[in-house]
Amino acid sequence: MTGERRALIIANGEYDNPGLSALRSPAADAEALAEVLADRAISEFDVQVVRDETAHVIAGRVEDLFADSAPDDVLLVHFSCHGLKSESGELFFAARNTRPERLASSAVPADFVQRCMRMSRSRSIVLLLDCCYGGAFGQGVAVRATGEANVLDAFPVGGFGGRGRAVITASNSIEYAFEGDQLADDHARPSVFTSALVDGLRTGEADRDEDGWVALGELYDYLFDSVRERNPNQTPSRDIEMQGELYLARSRRRRIKPSPVPADLRAASEDQNMFTRLGAVTELQRRLTSENLSVAIGAHEVLTTMAQTDIRHIAEAADLARRDARVRAEPEVVRFGEVVRGSRPVARIRLEGPPIARACRFASSHTWLRVTEDDDGAEILLEQTELGAFEARVTVTGPTGDVVVRVEGQVVREPAPEPRPVHTPAPTPEPSRNPDPPVLPKPEPAVPARPRPDPFAVAAGLLAFAAAVYLVVIAFPLSSSVEDFFEDGGWTVVPLVLFAIGAGIAMFLPKTRRMAGPGALCGLTLLSAIPSGPVLLVLADGCLVAAAVCALVSVRRDRSFRLGLGKPRGALAVTALASGTCGALGLVVQAIELFGYSGTRADEGAVYLVVSVTLLAGTLLGVFLRPAAFGIAFLGGVAGGGIVMVCMLFYAMPSSSSVTGAGWGIALSMVLVLAIVTGLAVRKENG
Repeated sequence: MTGERRALIIANGEYDNPGLSALRSPAADAEALAEVLADRAISEFDVQVVRDETAHVIAGRVEDLFADSAPDDVLLVHFSCHGLKSESGELFFAARNTRPERLASSAVPADFVQRCMRMSRSRSIVLLLDCCYGGAFGQGVAVRATGEANVLDAFPVGGFGGRGRAVITASNSIEYAFEGDQLADDHARPSVFTSALVDGLRTGEADRDEDGWVALGELYDYLFDSVRERNPNQTPSRDIEMQGELYLARSRRRRIKPSPVPADLRAASEDQNMFTRLGAVTELQRRLTSENLSVAIGAHEVLTTMAQTDIRHIAEAADLARRDARVRAEPEVVRFGEVVRGSRPVARIRLEGPPIARACRFASSHTWLRVTEDDDGAEILLEQTELGAFEARVTVTGPTGDVVVRVEGQVVREPAPEPRPVHTPAPTPEPSRNPDPPVLPKPEPAVPARPRPDPFAVAAGLLAFAAAVYLVVIAFPLSSSVEDFFEDGGWTVVPLVLFAIGAGIAMFLPKTRRMAGPGALCGLTLLSAIPSGPVLLVLADGCLVAAAVCALVSVRRDRSFRLGLGKPRGALAVTALASGTCGALGLVVQAIELFGYSGTRADEGAVYLVVSVTLLAGTLLGVFLRPAAFGIAFLGGVAGGGIVMVCMLFYAMPSSSSVTGAGWGIALSMVLVLAIVTGLAVRKENG
């Protein structure tokens, strides 16, 4: 007879005693864990949640759970609260009415939970402790344990009559100290430990051997790795005393073992006659669409071998055959658009192709993007609460490859409620034989208030304009004629004037002053501010550097997004990297040519090397920067700065037949290609 699966989740985050600081995570812990444990497709637990109750209520619910159990029942208890240690070293779980100076009468003793576990008839008991030792008794008073208070010490091995039980804790020691009564994190989200627990069960990532079930040992291994990755200072611990294996949840992570192809088909795929091998490709392609995934995987492996080792004609046919089984997800980009904060919209990712192409797993790059798998694909639920643009990824992995689906949008504030009109009783009009209809005034359309620009963004734009104006003043009046203008190198500052004006305008336009303007200005300054010309340009370079600093400050003050780094994706990113690298190599070639031409040109050659290194570094940074809009704008600025520097270096190049200028030509063409690639990326991003 199969017993019941019962779970008790105890979450205490609110405390009556001011000495115990409020915890934001237990409420989220309870909600997230209860949802995944009660999911019939995952775990099928009968879940009870106890939130912010007193000690005697919690103790009663714990005793009821263990006392009313049958031998075949599976019991799971999860504590999320403060863990407190008495002067004698005993562990207590804090409740709403807990007083730190009266733990014995106002908290739940760990020894009480141990006795309930020992007396329970259930042979399968799992206790999860996500508790910390903390809570300041008053401002400026620190509380610290007088030694390690290991959670597992409160639940020693033995004394359970051979019955299985397991204790898994969030850390190996709960020795913490709090100076003051404020927590640094005031966001309502699950803790690191419980987040990993929920993610491992929901996504199936805790199924390490991919047999379709999440065992207790696998779950701990997953929790250990995941928690250590998120917080290296936290180490989960376990104490498992259980005969056999206890499975807590189902998983869609099933490893598909390839079925060997028939011997005659294998022989045909290796036959010396190419037409025989072509026939084998046709049969393998048919097996690739089989409902039996093992048969399909076996055929895919043989086709892969033929595509990699056979002659060109056969390899192309094999590669074309296996393309039908590649992982395909629709849509490639999920655009939520503008999302009102707290609305939790839902989108869907569909899988296409034969059964082997649809046997996939889904993994989200962020915890606020929840993925629920089904037979035809997955449903993604957006739970982002931070205002501003967001960007995430859903990685779809199958036996024949993987694909990444981009998720993007913007979280906006809730619309302000419209004020209710106040109706006042109107005087009763006198009866008239021919009453005229009242003329009502037309309501004036509401004009939305435009957000005020950041003062640092305004300063950045003004400084960019100042640099452009200064360059115009020093370039044109010093030349008496057009011939002098070109002979004296005044034309070399024209690109910088144009790019500085463009960046300044971008810092004032509402659509570009948040990301595109600062990105373009920083990229332009990175290269064009390299000292390589007359001393008169120093002031212009200083204005550009100050403008870039102000632009970065404005980005820092904008809380709707945060700059970061991410993996480059797409052909445009690869092309940008290639063009930037080739441009840098062209400058290196030109520097070598100058060194060989004359030792007096060593300074100019050094400038070429500095520009080449900066161009390469700027291209790499632009490709990796996130959000993508900022990174693309930064690349555009790098391309503009590269054009400026290449023009200035050309003017300084010696007019000699022994200096070919081939490296300079390569550099110029590559920065132009980088500018074109950036334009294509802008078009695709605005797509």
